[in-house]
Amino acid sequence: MKMTSPRPVISLKGLTKHYGRFRGVEELDLEVYAGEIFGFLGPNGAGKTTTIRILNGLLRPNRGSALILGLDSWKDSVLIASKVGYQPDVGGIYGEMTGHEFLDYMGGLDGTASVLRSELCDLLALNDRDLGRGIKGYSKGMRQKLMIVQALQHDPDLVMMDEPTEGLDPLMQEALFQILLSFRAKGRTIFFSSHILSEVERLCDRVGFIREGKLVAVEEIEELRSKRRRKLVITLATDQELSPLELPGVINMTREGRQVRMLFQGETNRLLRALAQLNVEDFTFEQLHLEDIFLEYYRPEAHKGDGKGLP
Repeated sequence: MKMTSPRPVISLKGLTKHYGRFRGVEELDLEVYAGEIFGFLGPNGAGKTTTIRILNGLLRPNRGSALILGLDSWKDSVLIASKVGYQPDVGGIYGEMTGHEFLDYMGGLDGTASVLRSELCDLLALNDRDLGRGIKGYSKGMRQKLMIVQALQHDPDLVMMDEPTEGLDPLMQEALFQILLSFRAKGRTIFFSSHILSEVERLCDRVGFIREGKLVAVEEIEELRSKRRRKLVITLATDQELSPLELPGVINMTREGRQVRMLFQGETNRLLRALAQLNVEDFTFEQLHLEDIFLEYYRPEAHKGDGKGLP
C-alpha cells in the first residue's frame, strides 16, 4: 500500500463510550493515515456509528482520546469542521429546505467554499430541477446523494462516511467509487463504515473489524488476500483413493463419488504439482472473498459476549 505521508490523520487511543449500562465502544486504538481509504467493518450494533460520531465531535467519549489532524475531536470540533467532510445517515436532513438551500446552509456552517459542488452534482445526477425541490419530496437515494455532495463539496482533507452507498442504485454506487478514488489520488483520506464487504474489498487499502465495541483486527487488504483460503473442486477420472495428506495445504476435504471438494491455504503451485500425480478429469477454483474472512471473525464460536450494544 502506498501512502502520501506516514502521519496519522485519525488517532484513537483507549477510546471508550458507554450509554448508561450499554456498551458503545471499548478501548479502541487505531491510526488512519493520509492518502488511504480505510474501511470500518462490523455488524449492526458493533460500534461503527458511535466511533464516527465521536470523531465528528457529536459525542463525548467517557475516556480515551480521538485526534483528527492532531486536534481533539471534542474540544476542537469547530476548528476541525472546515477540514472534514462528514456524511451521516439520511435521517437528519431538513425536509423543509430545497436541495440548493441545504447545500448552501451546510457550506455556510463552517465558512468553506463549495468548490466541488457543481462537479459532484453532475457525477451523481442531481440537476438544478432536483435541487430546486423540497427535500421532503426526495427519495431515499436522492437524499443520500445530497448528503454525499454536502460532505465533499468543500474538497476536505478527511472524509468520514457512514454507510455511503445505502439507497444508491448500482450506477450511482459506481459514480461514488470513482469520486472516492479521485479524492485518494489527491492525497485525501477516506474513512467509512460499511457492512457491504464487496465495496470495502474493492476500494480500501486497509480494513478494521469491530465487534461488540472492540476492535478485533486491522489488516491491509493485500495481506488479507495473501492469507485467504481458496476452494477447489476436482473431478477424478477414476474412482481412486485420495487422502488429504497427499495434498499440501489442504485444510478440509469432502468427497461424493468422483467429485472432491477441498479448502486449502498456501502455495497454489505445490498443490497443482500434487494433483498432477492423480488422474484428474476436471478442476475448478472458487476464490473466497472478504466476506469469508469476515465471517471467521464473527461466527458465534469465535467470541463470547452479552450482545448488548448501540450502533
